[in-house]
Amino acid sequence: MSKRYTVTSALPYANGPVHIGHLAGVYIPADIYTRYKRLQDEEVLHICGSDEHGVAITLRAKKDGVSPQEVVNRYHELIKDSFEKFGISFDHYSRTSSDVHRETAQSFFQDMDKKGEFVVQSSEQYFDEQEQQFLADRYIMGTCPNCSFEEAYGDQCENCGTSLSPEDLKNPKSRLSGNAPIKKETKHWYLPLDKYQETFLNQWIETKKGIWRPNVFGQCKSWLDQGLAPRAITRDLDWGIPVPAAGGEGKVLYVWFDAPIGYVSATKEYFEKKGNPDGWKSYWQDEESELIHFIGKDNIVFHCIIFPAILKAHGDYILPTHVPSNEFLNLEGNKISTSRNWAVWLHEYLEEFPDKQDVLRYALAANAPEAKDNDFTWKDFQTRNNSELVAIFGNFINRVVVLTNKYYDGNLPPCELSDLTDEDNDMVRFLMERPEVIGASLDKFKFRDALNEMMGLARAGNKYLADQEPWKLIKTDAKRTEVVMHVALQVAGALAVVAEPFLPFTAAKLRKMLNMGEIKWADVKAAPMLPKGHQIGKAELLFDKIEDDVIQAQMDKLAATKEANALESAEAIPAKENIEFDDFTKLDLRVATVLEAEKVPKTSKLLKIKVDTGVDQRTVVSGIAEFFEPAALIGKQVVVVLNLAPRKIRGVESQGMILMAEDANGALVAIGPEGQVKPGSSVS
Repeated sequence: MSKRYTVTSALPYANGPVHIGHLAGVYIPADIYTRYKRLQDEEVLHICGSDEHGVAITLRAKKDGVSPQEVVNRYHELIKDSFEKFGISFDHYSRTSSDVHRETAQSFFQDMDKKGEFVVQSSEQYFDEQEQQFLADRYIMGTCPNCSFEEAYGDQCENCGTSLSPEDLKNPKSRLSGNAPIKKETKHWYLPLDKYQETFLNQWIETKKGIWRPNVFGQCKSWLDQGLAPRAITRDLDWGIPVPAAGGEGKVLYVWFDAPIGYVSATKEYFEKKGNPDGWKSYWQDEESELIHFIGKDNIVFHCIIFPAILKAHGDYILPTHVPSNEFLNLEGNKISTSRNWAVWLHEYLEEFPDKQDVLRYALAANAPEAKDNDFTWKDFQTRNNSELVAIFGNFINRVVVLTNKYYDGNLPPCELSDLTDEDNDMVRFLMERPEVIGASLDKFKFRDALNEMMGLARAGNKYLADQEPWKLIKTDAKRTEVVMHVALQVAGALAVVAEPFLPFTAAKLRKMLNMGEIKWADVKAAPMLPKGHQIGKAELLFDKIEDDVIQAQMDKLAATKEANALESAEAIPAKENIEFDDFTKLDLRVATVLEAEKVPKTSKLLKIKVDTGVDQRTVVSGIAEFFEPAALIGKQVVVVLNLAPRKIRGVESQGMILMAEDANGALVAIGPEGQVKPGSSVS
């Protein structure tokens, strides 16, 4: 055991479920890393918890018509349960509404306040006159000064990712009333980031050049180059941790002061439950420990500038060693949006794919947005399962286990070093190199590369077996077959170890199938994975094929979401000028049945339609060919303007007009009765 690692995953807001963007950006990479470190027998603690304060919670409560406490209770349990079922191996998952957290956050504030680390000053802030409330960052919406997105929040633009302050927004408005806010004076405690920039942050961030990912270091440098300003760490709200100071009545700690301290309080809570109340100190106050934050790119400034400034100002805590932040994951070509329900929600995935946790882990890790925004598609998900997990990993394991049971009753066949050919030695050498190669990528937080190297072992094993063809070899050379199957089983045993960080459910199933005990990372190289005389179990499929209809169901679900969003956001055409009632009564609207329909030659938009109006049969020319096949219209009933003056269109006399409506996607929809009615029925 060489080091101690304090690993934190960004605290998810308890105002909604977890989606695949969260998983790809934060929780899967963190889980891969901590599982790997445990297999290395390192001392690692993985901490997380629900972020239950902040304006996002109160907005959700207002929308749902319930109390903020009801909101956080509901989503804390949903999030925690989803993580557990998905196999995210936190050592402790806490919540910021706990007594331990309140005491820890308030203690941080008081200790820093006593040292004079805060600046208390009055300033004018946005105020909603109708609601009689000061507006925290997320209570304000306006136009982003960077990308002109009209629904940017007062702390961040979710369209371009730029961190903002309320004063940056153009045309600000209150999210409570929709009104333009006024400015009103209020007093707050400020963290003097400008002071810390000169005395600490500039030099410290510079030491991370070449160590932190370019996107992380670059964003930090950009903030520093612009010059930091004091930032208020209190808010005029009634939901949150009360400010423990005279004059702090009616104020709470800013969520980005409160939330990162949640990592500390969760660690305290963990050790208190273990009966070791001082155990947390070695993870947060020992310079031999490494602090590693797994976050999304929208949290970089808080974890790399604000929280380190707080820790440094307090004086008793270690600073982050690494902050492996990912970019954003999109869904089917569009930005994931919780407000528009454009997401794949983890709890819904677990209900619809209850035995495929590792498939999603694999698909998201293989396409992780480590250096740039990436896109999740259901087709890629299906391909990675069917063409990689089933056809390569699963196929190799199934062949090895089935043949071992068939030829040797599940016993590991004997093999001596002298029996190995060049092909065997190449396979064994490749096997023994994998832990070091995979580990080197994981230590550098290159999870996609590491996953590819792990699958490289499965590919190599699959190819080795296909090249050696033991199912044919057994008929001519029984001794050689024993050697091939022995080597293949050792590869299978190695996969049960090196796959564990990425595919924990699969690795556990494989270890059980191979009758393996607890194995450490170094054991893959140190000795044969399966000892002489080892007995394995019966074969079970590790993965199964995902059919097209299953994927289509998910695509249909997204299509329904897109349609619902389009309908909700569609803007009606402004009303035309008023007409007199007598003008309206001049219209003769009748239900007509379509008798014939055909395209007008040399046009792309026009249909020639013959209708029975009940009064007569007549021809109408209509520009709807892009939306309707002629044959599909025959027999349908539509509404026709009967008394429209005839007009020649492309040489065809049109004796009326068919009424249509335009849906949210711009497609035309025929207007007609729900059931069949007599042609000529009046519409009024």
